[in-house]
Amino acid sequence: MTTATRRSPSSRTAAPSGARPTDAANELSTAAVHGANSTEAPGSTGHPPHRGNDAIRARTEQRRRSPQRRRRTRRDAALFLALVAPNLVAILVFSYYPSLYNIGLSFTEWDFVEPTPEWVGLENYQDLFTDPAFGQVLLNTLIFTGVSVVGSIIGGILLGSLLATKLPLTGFAQTMAFAPHMLPGAAVGTLWLFIFDPNYGLSRWLFSLVGASSPAWTTTSDWSLWAITIAYTWQRLGFVTVICYTAILDLPRDIYEAAALDGAHGWTLLRHMTLPLLSPITFFLSITGVISAAQAFDIISIMTGGGPGNSSSTLSWMVYEEAFQKFDIGSASAAATILLVILLILTFIQVRVGEKKVNYDS
Repeated sequence: MTTATRRSPSSRTAAPSGARPTDAANELSTAAVHGANSTEAPGSTGHPPHRGNDAIRARTEQRRRSPQRRRRTRRDAALFLALVAPNLVAILVFSYYPSLYNIGLSFTEWDFVEPTPEWVGLENYQDLFTDPAFGQVLLNTLIFTGVSVVGSIIGGILLGSLLATKLPLTGFAQTMAFAPHMLPGAAVGTLWLFIFDPNYGLSRWLFSLVGASSPAWTTTSDWSLWAITIAYTWQRLGFVTVICYTAILDLPRDIYEAAALDGAHGWTLLRHMTLPLLSPITFFLSITGVISAAQAFDIISIMTGGGPGNSSSTLSWMVYEEAFQKFDIGSASAAATILLVILLILTFIQVRVGEKKVNYDS
């Protein structure tokens, strides 16, 4: 402060007469203080900060409303519609429209001969739910779907875990496991007809090993449903095995190494580590498996034709039988609508359970 208040000789000579040196120093100090208080920060515009933000937002909004921006937005929207429209039209024409049209036909009576269907309301649904055979068909559908889906997933996880151990000829075993999925359903049905033949098939030889005779798998009501279930499960097992094998290879190996150091092996690893980590895969396989099994047709057609009686008939086979053998389009449409509702309910339950049980963190 001593240097700030020191005056040069020239300032002393410029001071007015009669003024004291201390007064002049005080005036200089007061001016310096006021100058410091009035100094603005570098880059300040002298306006409140929000005014600058308003100006930026205004310029941004102006650019958004510019003709060039609007033309670019319309061009991007047109390109998006051009790319999406083919798939969207295909889904609407080949999926949603037939479903809605089928629901409409379920309230009519038609035989492919009359020019227009006749409206009958809920009569087709009443006939189905009062028919004892329909209850048997529903039960067959639930057994066939449940056993084939659960069996293929369990077998696929076990086989996938076995292939992941890097045994000899793993590549060949993987190819052979996936081969049934590549075969058409008609070929699979024909193959299992030979296997289940009680006189010359592989089934006769296997039962003879334990001193028993082979049952007539496809011609008796006690075994026909299990015959088509085994054949369909075998066909789907290859697909599930390859999916599970690929997923197991992608699991983090450090977790297994840490568990092995803690003494976990075999069944303990499979139950407490592999299965929880594979929960997203099993969730996907369960949904697709239920939908696929509920629509199975070719294996049933080749092996049993829904018989004997209704012992191996499912909802998908009943739709075909009512429509193209009895020519009762209204009843077939009602059965197809019931199948659609059942699949929607099962999928909804699976999704809700999956939200709580599926572990996506892995």
